[in-house]
Amino acid sequence: MHDHDRMTTAGIGQRVYSPVARRLHWATAAGVIVMIPLGIAMTYRGNSMNVWDGLTNSLYSTHKLLGFLLLWLMAGRLAYRLLRGAPPDEPGLLWWQKAASHAVHWLLYGLLLVVPLLGWIGVSLYPSLGIFGLFDLPALAAPSETAAKRVLALHGWLAWLIGALAAVHIGAALHHHLILKDGVLRRMLPKRG
Repeated sequence: MHDHDRMTTAGIGQRVYSPVARRLHWATAAGVIVMIPLGIAMTYRGNSMNVWDGLTNSLYSTHKLLGFLLLWLMAGRLAYRLLRGAPPDEPGLLWWQKAASHAVHWLLYGLLLVVPLLGWIGVSLYPSLGIFGLFDLPALAAPSETAAKRVLALHGWLAWLIGALAAVHIGAALHHHLILKDGVLRRMLPKRG
């Protein structure tokens, strides 16, 4: 592991994530911010309103394509994290804050791999692998509508869990930045200048 890749020093002894780790983090955050409302909108139009038109199909295609890309982004992000590590915990954090932070981070890593994979398996089982009528995702399973409904239901519930954990993650970061005024959030902010 190379220290210059793992962390840089900003200010007096403050350790921050590498530029690559920060870019991967914010790209993932953007993906989650788009995917959850997109998933809600498409299922509301398709399943609740029973409207299956060009807009609904486009929402589903966009969700499938972005989910597929998010899966590979997360695989790369996890590989980078395992190879390059992360800076040490912010000084001054209590043991339970460190434990909670690590638990939430690793749960998010796991869910952000599992949820897109379940979506891909679900659309394979359905089968509904088409993206904008231009190409199909590779199938991961033989068609079974019954299994598809179970897998896609689990995909949906775990997506809600990602949203809840992301809200906890954001709330904790803002609490540290605005109330405790420590360096926790600054470790992941994009570098200025």
